[in-house]
Amino acid sequence: MMQISRRDFIKMGTIAIQTIALPFSSSTILKYNMAPENKFDVIIIGGSYSGLAAGMALGRALRKVLIIDNGKPCNRQTPHSHNFLTNDGKTPTEIAALANRQVSRYETVEFFNGLAVAAKQIEKGFQIQVATGETFIAKKLIFATGIRDILPAIDGFAACWGISVLHCPYCHGYEVRNEKTGIFLNGDAAFDFARLIANWTTDLTLFTNGPSSLSAEQSAKLESHHIKIIEKQIEKLAHVKGHLESIVFSDGTTTPLNFLYAPAPFEQHGTIPQSLGCELSEDGYIKVDHLQETTIKGIYAAGDNVSRMRTVANAVSMGTTAGIAISKKMILEEF
Repeated sequence: MMQISRRDFIKMGTIAIQTIALPFSSSTILKYNMAPENKFDVIIIGGSYSGLAAGMALGRALRKVLIIDNGKPCNRQTPHSHNFLTNDGKTPTEIAALANRQVSRYETVEFFNGLAVAAKQIEKGFQIQVATGETFIAKKLIFATGIRDILPAIDGFAACWGISVLHCPYCHGYEVRNEKTGIFLNGDAAFDFARLIANWTTDLTLFTNGPSSLSAEQSAKLESHHIKIIEKQIEKLAHVKGHLESIVFSDGTTTPLNFLYAPAPFEQHGTIPQSLGCELSEDGYIKVDHLQETTIKGIYAAGDNVSRMRTVANAVSMGTTAGIAISKKMILEEF
């Protein structure tokens, strides 16, 4: 009788699983019941750039790895990625698809298309449960779950997010330079951000969406640089397929605009790290050391969930660091 390896069997057929909420897609979907095969050296929760980078580093170190992901990255609406050497201008989907294919070549790395919903610490490791009921065990964990942006309930805002409503000038500033640009902020944060964005355009308007909380000195400084301040309440963003055309105010007036910077507040994608005891910073990021290990031994975190440096290149760097750190630690522990 012909012998078929477990990995080949997984590739021969896939089972669709309803999923929500964690970042990025995986081309190989696997599903199996509680069995010895569900034990891994490392489980990575989140399979976007940081998770895939960690998976590659661990796969190259011959570690048995499971990447759990549901295919919904936070940058899925973003047309292009920038400031990533050798990949500048590519779409996020294109970069991730190539990364996924490259990581899939490593035979000890497997994928599960689903949502992690719970975790607990057990003897010599951790147990992860997914939404469909399966449980998986690993000696170490990596959370590469990114963050969830909290967008204002303004009509058109979500549709434009990542396309013409932007969060970072270092990701998009060059492409939208010298355009009619706005900033959606108020107070000290608005003043600081307006000074930054003024580097890329002289046609700049600050929208405080209500009474300004800028100081008189701050307002005068911005106005001296010809940065307009509009305090009207915003009703909606008029757009065509996510491409901003104008701001519509609650009094019925409008102002034309091509791009709007809106550094949105955020939250972690879930509370699993906290449930395991991982501490968060005052800003809401998972605390890690220089090797990406959290405040709980054996649990690591990498990517947007630990740093405000929200770039693909930075996520890849942190994922690689976490993967190498874990593999080296496990090798020395087992020697």
